[in-house]
Amino acid sequence: MSQQPLPGASTVLTMGIISIVGTIFCCGPFGSIFSIIALVKAKSANQLYLQNPEAYTDYSNIKTGKILAYIGLAISLVYLILCIAYFGLIIAAISSGGWESY
Repeated sequence: MSQQPLPGASTVLTMGIISIVGTIFCCGPFGSIFSIIALVKAKSANQLYLQNPEAYTDYSNIKTGKILAYIGLAISLVYLILCIAYFGLIIAAISSGGWESY
């Protein structure tokens, strides 16, 4: 029996990488979108692999892509929290009159 590549394994890995790169170099929401796509694709590919493990290769790409997607999602959430805190401080300074002395 010949083994074939697992459908969606390269997609999961690619989306996991894009989620980290998109969060760091572009902005947070793009990274979280790609990480959610990677996690959904990983779930479906994992279910396909568990049905017949002998028929597929590239299961390590699923695991690696899933880890990268979780890291990208975590970085995206940290970025979101920092943005909320940053704009919250600006709004607090404006509303309290802290910038009127300048």
